[in-house]
Amino acid sequence: MADLLYITRQAEISASHRLFNPRLDAADNERIFRNCSWPSGHGHNYTLQVTVVGEPDPETGMVINLKDLRRVMEERVVDKCDHRHLNEDVDFLRGVVTTTENLCVAFWRELEGPIADLPGSARLWRIRIQETRDNSVEYFGPGRRFPG
Repeated sequence: MADLLYITRQAEISASHRLFNPRLDAADNERIFRNCSWPSGHGHNYTLQVTVVGEPDPETGMVINLKDLRRVMEERVVDKCDHRHLNEDVDFLRGVVTTTENLCVAFWRELEGPIADLPGSARLWRIRIQETRDNSVEYFGPGRRFPG
């Protein structure tokens, strides 16, 4: 069995959003989401990290061609989200409360299949989104549980 290697590619996304659950009234939204629920929304300069895992190809020495990974990230997430209002402009985020947690899950769904379809053994391992200097979220896919 060959060694597994983990490859991470990073992208920047500048986007606005509003944390708001339409099933709640305005007072509950403001209590839960505070100023993030204001009607005009707010923005972040997100850092998206996509990590894949796989065995290096014996001929190329690569787990994945980073040009292919960049293209998939751009087509499936970055081009759709960068300089957009996430709640209003992004088809796969319609009806989603756009917390960073939910963004991780949504981005996973957008990327998992297309990455698996690329040449090589790479499979999506982790989505990490740095929302602010102090806050980030990591997602390792549906159903993955860690001891603890």
